[in-house]
Amino acid sequence: MKHSPEDLQAITATTLGNYNAVAEDFREGTRDHDVSQNIDALLRHIRTSAPLHILDLGCGPGRDLRAFTALGHVAIGLDGSAEFVRMARQDSGCEVWQQDFLELDLPAQRFDGIFANAVLFHVPRQELPRVLRQLHATLKADGVLFSSNPRGENQEGWNGQRFGAYHDLAAWRALLTDAGFVELEHYYRPAGRPREQQPWLASVWRKI
Repeated sequence: MKHSPEDLQAITATTLGNYNAVAEDFREGTRDHDVSQNIDALLRHIRTSAPLHILDLGCGPGRDLRAFTALGHVAIGLDGSAEFVRMARQDSGCEVWQQDFLELDLPAQRFDGIFANAVLFHVPRQELPRVLRQLHATLKADGVLFSSNPRGENQEGWNGQRFGAYHDLAAWRALLTDAGFVELEHYYRPAGRPREQQPWLASVWRKI
């Protein structure tokens, strides 16, 4: 589907409005989620010596910023939700930028890695090529992007008051390859379950 500029503004405003409204419940509901598998997948592919400079894209309330910091790395968060940014700054002590994913303003070649956990699926399909190129540009040479999204059959639309785009592996590969990345690995989550019970597609990519 083709989204007008007005459509994109509404998608952003409604989705972020929902996250702002449920921010405290979201923090409590995700506080104990174990995403160490995803963090490890990003870090093991980065060839630079620690401490690494990591962008936590869609950092939410700051859970994973604390995890990266505890491992000795320098993490910066980014989120569009004003409530999440406030929480992340307070809870992690990290620098956190408030930016709309469709209006990113990122420094060139700043980060060794980008951790995009459960976030890029909120970007409408038509905008993803541009957003992925921006992420490519903010990575240092040889930098690594981790992404985890709920998988689907290349459809997009509203799930309550949040917009989502749901890709299969082939479509996701094509998007990332076109943006200048090479695939390092992919897997499905949660681990140890039959594929039909693994709704999340995780993938790791190197900037080329």
